[in-house]
Amino acid sequence: MKIMETKIKGCFVIERDVFQDDRGYFSRAFDRKTLEEAGMCADFVQSSISQNLRKHTLRGLHSLKAPYCEDKLVMCTRGRLRDVCVDVRPESATYKQYVCMELSEENMRAFYIPKGCAHGFLTLEDDTQILYYMTHEFVPDSEMNYRFDDPAFHIDWGEDLSNITISEKDRNYQWME
Repeated sequence: MKIMETKIKGCFVIERDVFQDDRGYFSRAFDRKTLEEAGMCADFVQSSISQNLRKHTLRGLHSLKAPYCEDKLVMCTRGRLRDVCVDVRPESATYKQYVCMELSEENMRAFYIPKGCAHGFLTLEDDTQILYYMTHEFVPDSEMNYRFDDPAFHIDWGEDLSNITISEKDRNYQWME
């Protein structure tokens, strides 16, 4: 695995090794020792799959309040998406900044989102599937979410968002400022 830290402290892009032959391919989804040596927590306690039927489905920006914060390891197992990590840690040097990464079945990248950051994604193809590993079990009352189009973040989603599929809940989060 090749691991690169982004401008947001604790946020990493992981390029997974792929071993391919005439049968298909093999790629390790995560390796505890490798992640921990790079400074990530790999004590995952839950895993979830997000299936998205339509291109331009937007989910997020989602986060959890302390003490229920979680690190996430995200990868795309089918299709293609634009994944976003927003630093919402007030004490951070990159507060309100974001990192955007394309994840796809083809590029085999994974994205590590640290505690205290918000996460969201926009699908770029129909039938896109995302696999998550989380370091804390989900506690519904601990949600601390942000609007995908909040001007405090200036996120460039790289696509026209006038015709997105989004839940009412995600569309109606309060503005940060």
